[in-house]
Amino acid sequence: MSLEQRLLASMREVEERERETLSRLARAIEYRDAGTSAYLERMAHVAGLIAEQLGLSEDEVRVIEMAASLHDMGKIAIPDAVLLKPGKLNEDEMAVMRMHPRIGYELLSGSQNRFIQVGALIALRHHERYDGSGYPDGLVGDAIPLEARIVAVADVFDALISPRPYKEAWTMDATLAYLYAQRGRLFDPRCVDALFRGREQLHMICEKFSTASVRPGV
Repeated sequence: MSLEQRLLASMREVEERERETLSRLARAIEYRDAGTSAYLERMAHVAGLIAEQLGLSEDEVRVIEMAASLHDMGKIAIPDAVLLKPGKLNEDEMAVMRMHPRIGYELLSGSQNRFIQVGALIALRHHERYDGSGYPDGLVGDAIPLEARIVAVADVFDALISPRPYKEAWTMDATLAYLYAQRGRLFDPRCVDALFRGREQLHMICEKFSTASVRPGV
């Protein structure tokens, strides 16, 4: 084996260890929030699709896709009474839930692993909204890191098409219509447009990582 081949093999081994680390971290969320395994995989692939359609490099796409699964890491510290409540949260419960981005950031920050570094940033900022109406800090537009803007779209897309104890799954068409209506408001319009450009791949992702049948029409 040549020096170059040994170097490539070593790099693949390191990346595989990093993937395993992220997988195990993400599984901590699964144990708290039942039924999120396929959701996490699907959401991460949707985030990767958006990044790809935005023209990011192959390496950047891979980092975002791997880090996206850590976005809700802070939920491991949210009480079950709030996290698993089958109905709408009241004002006090919502205040508790809104603590999870900072908790996730605190849990993930300080790592030398670049995937976890990006995961920490995504955890902190994925609930910020393009018009400044999000949390925890009400950042506006491009002040929100691109990785978090991408995951914000992927996260809401997947939340809407997934069934929950308090709601039925939305259809694909209804979900995309909602995202389009909120482009430039809640979501970066470039990220929404990127998702639409990858619509064919999006259907394939949903079929591969299905938690339930995703209805294609309204």
